[in-house]
Amino acid sequence: MVTKFKTTIAALAASTILATSAFAGELVINTDTSDPAPKAAFEQLIADFEAANPGITVKWNLFDHEGYKTSIRNFLTADAPDLANWYAGNRMLPYVNAGLFEDVSDVWDDNGLNESLASAAGSMTIDGKKWGVPYTYYQWGVYYRKDIFEANSIEVPTNWDEFKAAGATLTEAGVTPITIGTKYLWTAGGVFDYLNLRTNGYEFHMALTKGEVEWTDPRVVDTMNNWKELIDAGFFLENHTSYSWQEALAPMVAGDAAMYVMGNFAVAPLREAGLSDDQLGFFQFPVINPDVPLAEEAPTDTLHIPANATNKEDARKFLAFLATADAQTKINETLGQLPIHKDATVGDDKFLQAGYAMLSSTDGGIAQFFDRDAPAEMAKIGMEGFQEFMVKPERLDAILARLEKTRQRVYK
Repeated sequence: MVTKFKTTIAALAASTILATSAFAGELVINTDTSDPAPKAAFEQLIADFEAANPGITVKWNLFDHEGYKTSIRNFLTADAPDLANWYAGNRMLPYVNAGLFEDVSDVWDDNGLNESLASAAGSMTIDGKKWGVPYTYYQWGVYYRKDIFEANSIEVPTNWDEFKAAGATLTEAGVTPITIGTKYLWTAGGVFDYLNLRTNGYEFHMALTKGEVEWTDPRVVDTMNNWKELIDAGFFLENHTSYSWQEALAPMVAGDAAMYVMGNFAVAPLREAGLSDDQLGFFQFPVINPDVPLAEEAPTDTLHIPANATNKEDARKFLAFLATADAQTKINETLGQLPIHKDATVGDDKFLQAGYAMLSSTDGGIAQFFDRDAPAEMAKIGMEGFQEFMVKPERLDAILARLEKTRQRVYK
């Protein structure tokens, strides 16, 4: 059974009137997977679960994205379903701290998930406990023009010196090393995330986005100074504040820029714009500090049992089912993304294969993205600061002081 809420108002109203209390054998699931591919993936997942568990019927409440974000705290508090989708990392922290998500460490222990879902285990753990099950993610990294690299005899860089040398060669050849459009800010957040993860590591990055570290900390300054090296060397597209991320694809397609620090969703429009797989490649963001394990950026979608759920027994069965290699293979075939289960099968697409190999072997942690890991107000002001820094790096001290002032207000 599917119930869909098309507007925020409808979702808000519905959250107060739905009879979501499950009876024996009925499992109520709320999700915002309303786009075509996620909707189809969940339809199939639910049908497969019901076929494997004939005594359980799923009632699925499908929300639009904005309605879901607005109403999730309300329904988790007053009218909880048995399962609800959300996101990993610090994005789930407010609901864990508020006691609205169930500890599902037993699901992980009983089904061997600490091994099979190991790559995302860290991002699902708070205070040593697991708070949901991840089912899909996608990689970030450096997408690049292989043909331009080859024409200029540039090898794929694996460390900071090689990365800067590659940029210098490209600049001499009249090619902008990195295209980026910061008009809507978040792309600068991706660059900051990788620079900070590579300079200070995952634990520091997560502590910073949780408000536990001052923005004026010397380690943050180290990250920004590494960024400044690239800015001073002319790494980034001029007038990037005028471009969206899609508009910033054009210089790369035209051969005027050679790299893009971006998520895997950029591949489809680059192909549609005419780049072949012989021209387009992907590599892991290079090492900056060899003393920190390599962490990656991979926004992860998750499913949780609300603490106020009625049918927790069947909800745990659903989480265990979702965590299997077969279920994760199937759902990600539809989504065109990556399964977390180490034994799941990934499509033949070379970028999915590259992302799966990278994320499955990472031991440094998986960050979700700056605007998922940090609270909304901190993320907004932080990304405004990153954009300003890319234009006026001499304002670093003032920018960090402003971010620190925001931290002290937001995390009270």
